[in-house]
Amino acid sequence: MRAFVISSRVNSRNNHKLRFVLLGAALALFAGGKWVKSSASQGRPLPDGPGKEEIQKLCAQCHELDKSFSLHQDQAGWQRTIGKMMAFGMKGAEKEISAVLEYLVKNYPADDVPKIDVNKAMAIEFESGLSLRRSQAAAIIRYREKHGSFKSIKDLKKVPGVDAAKIEAKKDRLIFEK
Repeated sequence: MRAFVISSRVNSRNNHKLRFVLLGAALALFAGGKWVKSSASQGRPLPDGPGKEEIQKLCAQCHELDKSFSLHQDQAGWQRTIGKMMAFGMKGAEKEISAVLEYLVKNYPADDVPKIDVNKAMAIEFESGLSLRRSQAAAIIRYREKHGSFKSIKDLKKVPGVDAAKIEAKKDRLIFEK
């Protein structure tokens, strides 16, 4: 019985030490997140070029610019973002809005999206890369195994149960190697 009590006290002390260490680590992580700025928001100046003035005029009214552009998007993404900002009350002449869009697309482009080799891809690649349901991705794999390699997007659209509109919308991501 006495050995159990001593053992319990030792474990209790170790648990308190462990809790203290974990609490300290959690506080350090929280503090790091609060007070350490990311590399995207370390006060980097905006790149020079057409549209910079318009960005500063229209966007800086509501946003810290270095944080606003830490996200990189394609043209459609930036158009959606600008549309949202206009819905929230951003006002600017059509010429200014166009200059902002061109500036963002040029200076903050989307990261390259990896291509999907339709004839080698696994189901998860179809799901994530084309936004297909798991059942649709599985249907593509089954069709490919039964009928052989796809030669074109036209062949891919023949797969029963697959959303052809999603395939068409992201056709630039597809490659058809043998």
